[in-house]
Amino acid sequence: MMDFLAQCRAIVGDGHVLATPADMASFLTDQRKRFTGKALAVLRPASVDQVAALVRACAEHRVALVPQGGNTGLVLGSVPDTSGAQVVLSLSRLNSIRQVDPVNRTMTVDAGCILQRIQEAAAAEGCLFPLSLAAEGSCTIGGNLATNAGGTAVLRYGNTRELCLGLEVVTPQGEIWNGLRGLRKDNTGYDLRDLFIGAEGTLGVITGAVLKLYPQPKASITALAALPSPAHALRLLVLMQDYCGASLSGFELMSRYCLDLVAGQFPQLPKPFAAAHPQYVLLELSSSESEQHAVGLLEQAIGAALERNVISDAVVASSVAQSTGLWQLREHIPLAQARAGKNIKHDISLPVSRIADFIAATGPHLDAAFPGCQLVCFGHLGDGNLHYNVAPPAGISDEAFLLNQDKVNRVVYDSVMSFGGSISAEHGIGALKREELAHYKSPVELNIMRAIKAALDPLGIMNPGKIL
Repeated sequence: MMDFLAQCRAIVGDGHVLATPADMASFLTDQRKRFTGKALAVLRPASVDQVAALVRACAEHRVALVPQGGNTGLVLGSVPDTSGAQVVLSLSRLNSIRQVDPVNRTMTVDAGCILQRIQEAAAAEGCLFPLSLAAEGSCTIGGNLATNAGGTAVLRYGNTRELCLGLEVVTPQGEIWNGLRGLRKDNTGYDLRDLFIGAEGTLGVITGAVLKLYPQPKASITALAALPSPAHALRLLVLMQDYCGASLSGFELMSRYCLDLVAGQFPQLPKPFAAAHPQYVLLELSSSESEQHAVGLLEQAIGAALERNVISDAVVASSVAQSTGLWQLREHIPLAQARAGKNIKHDISLPVSRIADFIAATGPHLDAAFPGCQLVCFGHLGDGNLHYNVAPPAGISDEAFLLNQDKVNRVVYDSVMSFGGSISAEHGIGALKREELAHYKSPVELNIMRAIKAALDPLGIMNPGKIL
């Protein structure tokens, strides 16, 4: 391997081939600090040509590589295994914004650009890049594309796949495919872009992208509604869509237990209601007309929801600070979970119409199998994505409860499949859910996926052990 590492150093320079445990440490542990792999080296190219040269070297020496962006993923997709034979290909130095075209409403960026920087660059041109995630200050757009990330604005703007018009990719053979075309219509054969988006680096290395931009909304209004049940939340969703149409840009469901958890860990955050309620929905409206227009739509819809007993109460933010405070309640749920202790996480999706039935059916199944377990259920109800996490019963240690992870997963995932859902909504499969995918995907689907993998990556060097 010395010849291989010498070849890598010749490509990127001595200082960008990290091979000591101390230098590699931050690249080898997953975001949740539950798994640490080993690597032969961490390679840090600064250009697409260097990425291509490194991939060619990996192919020549039969060295497997793991592409890595901000390493904020939750399914072990961007860390190496424990063999010590793989290299991590960090794209953090590919971080340029290549071009902003406000007329075409596009931005061309390197894959290593931090998501928040892309948002800010779009805003500087009077535009909006709507992808928004809790990790936006550290995740990179290449990773967002590789996992087809979702976030809080999917209801109006779609997943990352819908926000990308073109890609630049280094193939497993070290060739560069330049598909950086800012076209909304390009019907010239197989859509290679969609092949690489969501592939988690198993088919090629995304090095650049053309992203869609949108006009900045004239106003954004936030409200928090209290409800008796998830079924009422679905009724509210339909009502809000009827009254507000495409102006409805956020619709987040949170259980009472979620907000109780936040209040216990972050007592400084707002407490919008004097009394507790079983469920809450965080709403956001974005208007292209005016604040007055947005407020009018929201007040009309909230009034109708109260009259029809769809909601029990509601508060509407009257300032940016109040809006930020309401969103912090939602955004602090994962942080509160982490402070309270470890739990078994599930990122699932369901047909929107089946969500209330799923919640009603699955909770009793879990309680029967694991009496007293706590359900931390929240998520993007408008697009069918729930974060359905299971915390230990009182008096049971985290470590003892985590020994039941496979059994808990089976209860949750069997229920998900019975309601026509998916075991991964926006986090991907990685290594963490690989065996679950094999359990729930049909043989036909798996065989097609394996055929694509074998055709594009016959040496099997691209992020092996992930997805398949």
